[in-house]
Amino acid sequence: MKQKDKTEDKVRICFVGDLSLSFVKKDHELLEKHFAVDGVQPPKKRNLSWLKYILALAGNIFQSDLSFCWFAGWHSAFAIFLARLLRKKSIIVAGGFDCACVPEIGYGAFLEGKFLKEGLPAKYVFKNAYKVLVADLSLKSDIIKNAKIEGSNIKHVPNGYDSNHWKPKGRKENIVLAVGTGTEPVIRKKGFDTFVKVAKYFPSINFVLVGRHIDRSTNHLRNTASSNVKFTGFVSDGELHEYYQKAKVYCQLSRYEGLADALCEAMLCKCIPVGTKYCGIPTAIGDTGFYVEYGNEKATAEAIKKALDAPDGLGEKARQRIKEMFPLEKRERQIVEAIENR
Repeated sequence: MKQKDKTEDKVRICFVGDLSLSFVKKDHELLEKHFAVDGVQPPKKRNLSWLKYILALAGNIFQSDLSFCWFAGWHSAFAIFLARLLRKKSIIVAGGFDCACVPEIGYGAFLEGKFLKEGLPAKYVFKNAYKVLVADLSLKSDIIKNAKIEGSNIKHVPNGYDSNHWKPKGRKENIVLAVGTGTEPVIRKKGFDTFVKVAKYFPSINFVLVGRHIDRSTNHLRNTASSNVKFTGFVSDGELHEYYQKAKVYCQLSRYEGLADALCEAMLCKCIPVGTKYCGIPTAIGDTGFYVEYGNEKATAEAIKKALDAPDGLGEKARQRIKEMFPLEKRERQIVEAIENR
């Protein structure tokens, strides 16, 4: 008698997301612990690969119980359309850009000039998904406002972090750290220009900007940076961990952010946070750091000085906040519940 495959009893999930992104990969690995997961990578260029994607997506969803997609865009709009056609349900994880409309920095899917390309599919996704998962309640508010939907399908599921992995080691150094990919939209959104300008007020302190440089926009930052600013380019997970462990201060100077992974990881490594009060940034920082107005160079310099002078106990307080509020196990439990209660 043929033995029954253990995966036959499991919920089958069509996972749609770019696994080169660490936070997407983390959810994929989490789901694999509980369900039978088969993935489809979204195409990165608008060419014939989209036809192959749609065909692969249709076959995968047909064999699955539901689809699970990261980000609301054309890739997930096709997934939801096919799932509805096949009478399957879809879960979407909203990212940030797909929820936003911030004209002053030219950011967000719902900007007037980007609506047909980015906002239209996002609106369809948020309206028709069985469940939309958001890392911070500010994203839920923005989706309701910008997509003009009622929002009863939106569920708050914060990001989760492994405090046994992201942990401090050794003595802190006078290093001020920021992390993010170097593209023009990201530089504006994350306030990296302010970060670089502020470094000149602290000539004896090392400022480190970690992240890949994708376009020439980083050249402008380099040209305006003082000699104490280091641009690392891409680093491995292990190297990033070492920067978190060494730096005393972490800066999240963004105009828009969900629940920023790098900020929370840095806080788990006892970095003292300096950030703006937008979206999920104060959700993470709480009373464990210092706040600044977006783009305010002088105020940012003053806040960084306070953080550098702060006792080490504030870094421990920051670690405990993230450890208690956003454990990885909590996100795992909530996502599993969202799928099993479909």
